[in-house]
Amino acid sequence: MRHFDHIDAAYRKHLFYRHPRPFGRHDDPAVLAVALGATLYCPATRPELAGDIEKAARRGVMSMVVCLEDAIGDDEVPEAEANLVAQLRDLHARRADDRDGRGERDGRGERDGRAERDGGRSVDGVPLLFVRVRDPRQIGDIAARLGPAAELVSGFVLPKFTAPSGGAFLDALEDTAARTGLPLLAMPVLESPEAVHSESRTEVLHDVARLLAKHRDRVLAVRIGATDMSAAYGLRRPPDLTIYDIRPVAAAITDIVNVLGRADGSGFVVTGPVWEYFSAGERMFKPQLRQSPFEALRAAPLRQRLITSDLDGLIREVHLDKANGLTGKTVIHPTHVAAVHALSVVTHEEYCDAADILGYAGGGAMASSYANKMNEAKPHRAWAERLMLRARVFGVAARDVTFVELLEAADRR
Repeated sequence: MRHFDHIDAAYRKHLFYRHPRPFGRHDDPAVLAVALGATLYCPATRPELAGDIEKAARRGVMSMVVCLEDAIGDDEVPEAEANLVAQLRDLHARRADDRDGRGERDGRGERDGRAERDGGRSVDGVPLLFVRVRDPRQIGDIAARLGPAAELVSGFVLPKFTAPSGGAFLDALEDTAARTGLPLLAMPVLESPEAVHSESRTEVLHDVARLLAKHRDRVLAVRIGATDMSAAYGLRRPPDLTIYDIRPVAAAITDIVNVLGRADGSGFVVTGPVWEYFSAGERMFKPQLRQSPFEALRAAPLRQRLITSDLDGLIREVHLDKANGLTGKTVIHPTHVAAVHALSVVTHEEYCDAADILGYAGGGAMASSYANKMNEAKPHRAWAERLMLRARVFGVAARDVTFVELLEAADRR
């Protein structure tokens, strides 16, 4: 898999100073956590789930969550489980047939070589797939019912995660991974009232940190359930505000990053909260996208489309996510993906700064290559290391390529 591979190769050469590098399902979880990008959620009741997954992959989606929890009704669980199993088994069979067809056309040796590079899995053209369960018992049950198709699943999303409830989820994941031989990963979601309310939050987060540390090899990333967090106060953010404008939730996100997102080796990748809007109603505030970057590239229609779809709010929130130490984002519509991925590309200026900082082993300060800021080798090193990991999977934009160009390219069908 590689980000922006759905873009014409010749145009990619124009866009990137350093191209995104390929990654696979067996790569270091530290790489995969950053490569998740915009993680698209969909309910397990989707009647054309297998086709939806394939369409998402063609649009540049690299990670998806199929939800058996809040996205479906309590009375729909058996139906949703059956649909999930049937659809993934069908998808697995189709991908295997496609691989066999390529093998016949290309020669058996080349086909086998591809399979070996991907750990023997016939999962070409499928994003990293995760199943959001509501009960620990579902983890082993779903894997058993999937049979060989379980290799499509990269892991499980663990909802309402606290230390008392999370242990059973993680034990079930460990047992299922051992039984199947699959490298299953966990993404716990912090969203319970105990993780939000100020009087309990600190203790809950430290308990979660201790539990996750015991299962570090299985934890891909920590997700933030902003919808449930808002619900703890009876709130819902409007589309023209970001989650950081909802102060009770923003305070909880600050504490989550403080406890679980540290750069001292004890932290985890923490992903950005869900953006839940995809069509505009009446606007109260002015659009949050300046006109000039779009006019310079004669991309005014793109700006208008972003505003009409409320994606200007998403773009602002992704900027704030990155500034506050979050990586990637949960999204609920395919139109969100291009914006998140375009904003994940490292700018040429950022890359030059990071390279300069990492090139100084003994500390000290220096003017940036762009001569517009001071870089300090020691204080900025952790930032530079994280940025280089993002550059590995999302690439580095060419010197004069803007976010607008990247967004236009990423949004191409």
